[in-house]
Amino acid sequence: MNRFLKILPPVGVLLLGGLVLALMLHHRRQAVPTPPVPQRPLVRVSGLSPTNHQFHVRTQGIVSPRTEIELVAEVAGRIIKIAPTFNPGGFFAEGDELVLIDPRDYELAVTQAEATLAQAQTALDREEAEAAVARAEWKRLGTGEPSPLLLRKPQLAQARAAVASARARLQIAKRDLERCRVKAPFAGRVRTKQADVGQFVNRGSRLARIYAVDYVEIRLPLPLDDLAYVDLPVDYRGETAAHPGPKARLSARIGGRLFTWEGRIVRTEGEVDPRTRMVTAVARVDDPYARSAEWDKPPLAVGLFVEADILGKTVTDVYRAPRAAFHNDRTLRVVDRDDRLRFRAVKILRREADEVVFRDGVQPGDRICVSPLEVATDGMHVRVLNETPRPPAPAAKAAPKEDA
Repeated sequence: MNRFLKILPPVGVLLLGGLVLALMLHHRRQAVPTPPVPQRPLVRVSGLSPTNHQFHVRTQGIVSPRTEIELVAEVAGRIIKIAPTFNPGGFFAEGDELVLIDPRDYELAVTQAEATLAQAQTALDREEAEAAVARAEWKRLGTGEPSPLLLRKPQLAQARAAVASARARLQIAKRDLERCRVKAPFAGRVRTKQADVGQFVNRGSRLARIYAVDYVEIRLPLPLDDLAYVDLPVDYRGETAAHPGPKARLSARIGGRLFTWEGRIVRTEGEVDPRTRMVTAVARVDDPYARSAEWDKPPLAVGLFVEADILGKTVTDVYRAPRAAFHNDRTLRVVDRDDRLRFRAVKILRREADEVVFRDGVQPGDRICVSPLEVATDGMHVRVLNETPRPPAPAAKAAPKEDA
């Protein structure tokens, strides 16, 4: 009896639980399946309108002087004076005296050459007088044709040669005296100095390395494909370029600030680089060391690395779109009036850093999809984000009723 009382409560709980579970299973509701609602991708669109566009070709180069030479001594001697600006970085004008070599030996050489010329001229005068006397005596006493020696023609020729030689030596002495004063062949700047006061130099000794400052040049390498977008001056044999080159805007960052200079492409070099397969255009900037209207703008110094923006050709009635609007970088993604995505084949003129310039295949007012899509198919439904409502399509005219 006691054993029966111990097992009765657990059995009752199990029976009650089974009864509740049976009732729940009997009265459960059948789940109604809900078909999935397809989610159309949300995109941004932008309208198209034709415009004029000027191409820009960007490259880079290093500023270099248009002329750079070694300044050498043309006579030997000791340097006794240099110009105050004859130091690295010093400016000078054309014709300025930069170095003075001791001229005393050359002044004496000029005096000696002048004396030699005077002696030769005196000897020539004497020979001419004696030749005149010989001709007169032959006319008075002689018969037949006189010999050249009798008329002193060889002696006269020798005297004239001596005068010519003495005159040439005088010109050489004067030229050497002038060369004691080493003058600037152009307006420029000293890059390096290799001689100073008190130094003895020989003919051909290097004094300094100088370069011109009237304008600078920048060699700009360009890919061959970029030649289609810019009108470069091209020279042919026997003729020069028919038009001036395009403008070039040069820029460099100095002291944390960006500065720009205006230049122009003046020529192209005559060959394609065999290593890079690029052609080199040369830009010129006039008077690079003059102070500009911007008082704190530095000069366009030789050796500066610059970025170049060359103004190219201008095209009309073209379209521009961001690169994100293209599928596989070839076909344009357009959203039609039914909010379906369409792929349009267009004529691409140029792919630039952020956008593509093209024409054909679209109409003004077409909407392009500018949102990136992981999956895009032609005819896919999309949702347009924040679109300005489009005007309704014109209603079709009702057909006229036929008379009964």
